[in-house]
Amino acid sequence: MPRELTESERQEFLAAKHVAVISVAATDGRPPASVPIWYDYTPGGNIRITTGASRRKARLIKQNGALTLVVQNEAPPYQYVSVEGSVVDVTEPTPPEVGEEIAVRYLGEEAGRAFAQSLEGEATVLFTIRPDRWFSVDYSE
Repeated sequence: MPRELTESERQEFLAAKHVAVISVAATDGRPPASVPIWYDYTPGGNIRITTGASRRKARLIKQNGALTLVVQNEAPPYQYVSVEGSVVDVTEPTPPEVGEEIAVRYLGEEAGRAFAQSLEGEATVLFTIRPDRWFSVDYSE
């Protein structure tokens, strides 16, 4: 029988390295935009994501001011955390050190720095999201 993760378990799970999927409502009659994305999170803090400023997801996040972020284990024991959150800050462009931090989290030092450098000069935006509601499931028992 699945159980809900405790508050500390879900925060630690979200802080671990996962590729997230965000969903944000569309305003053009299309279904919500749902896309994979890298993110940064420290337990008790806010979620940070960065993307190209001209991307559809960036435009929709700005319009709506809210999104859902989901992370999961795709192998047993299956677990997931879903967070509905409000955008509390928008920074354009993304500060280079933040973009590099997130890239290094996913790619390691050398490849992360190289990836971040490859984006220099690109129009980017950093969204800071406050977790408002949490949902979680743990199928390990």
